[in-house]
Amino acid sequence: MKIQERTGAGAGRSVAPAQPSVGDRLPTPPRERKPALAALAVLLVLLGALGATTLVLRAGDRIEVVKVTSEIEPGESVTDNNVTSVMVAADDSINYVKWDQLSLLKKLKARTTIYKNTVVMGQMFAEGSSIPAGKASVGVSLKEGQYPADVKPGDIVAVYNVDTSGSGSDKTGSSDSTSTSSGGLIVGDARVNTKSDKSDATISTGNLSLTLLVDQSDAAAVARAASAGAVAIVHVSGNGN
Repeated sequence: MKIQERTGAGAGRSVAPAQPSVGDRLPTPPRERKPALAALAVLLVLLGALGATTLVLRAGDRIEVVKVTSEIEPGESVTDNNVTSVMVAADDSINYVKWDQLSLLKKLKARTTIYKNTVVMGQMFAEGSSIPAGKASVGVSLKEGQYPADVKPGDIVAVYNVDTSGSGSDKTGSSDSTSTSSGGLIVGDARVNTKSDKSDATISTGNLSLTLLVDQSDAAAVARAASAGAVAIVHVSGNGN
């Protein structure tokens, strides 16, 4: 009797599906490990860090050098007025002139024309005068009215003999010298090489001292007129101002 009651009570219950045992689950595939990719990632990280470190170190390895602020002609020297200092990356393969060597650089002469904004290299300068072949450097002293007010080194000027009295005539009597010493054009394309830095004297007296670069064949005539105080200069085309 008890057996029937138990059987009847169990007959109304739904039978739950049997859960698969742990041992019956499908096996999952193991993860595929790629050591080569991991090593490459680590290498890239290290290279990036090394590159950043190198850039930082190089940015801090800078030196102060000389840069030209206005054109310097052959045979001229640097002054406090035509150079400045700039910072550049240090490079042993480039012969920079360091800013602390400026006093030594002032004693040298430019080999060729050095243009504005050029960073100076040691090979651009040499001891002594660097006058181009076939040229001569002649000094002239000019009075107020015998030169343009804005004349400066690098200008191309015409040189005239303004002594109409003949006091500057050549004592040797040569025909070519007489023609230029009695008044008129001496040189049509002289270059102003240097200009006197004595600004106080120029303001007070009106006088100006220039060094002109002329052909050797014209040097004597310019010198004779200059010694007589009979030189005047004017701007001509070709200055590039």
